[in-house]
Amino acid sequence: MAEENKNTTNWPDLAGALYDKLTERHAELTYDFNNVEVSVPSGAGDKPEHSIWKFNGSISIRGRNLED
Repeated sequence: MAEENKNTTNWPDLAGALYDKLTERHAELTYDFNNVEVSVPSGAGDKPEHSIWKFNGSISIRGRNLED
């Protein structure tokens, strides 16, 4: 029988696995943004309009295991 590949193959799975591991350790993640600009489309289609969102500052995410 072939051995199952348990490696992560996409970014959402990798992020979820990392968050789960950090949550087990009660970790805190902090993201710092300095003049980040994101072009956000108004919808799907051939030529949607875009808005520019600008970010400055920090976002902190604290993980905890609810079983504790």
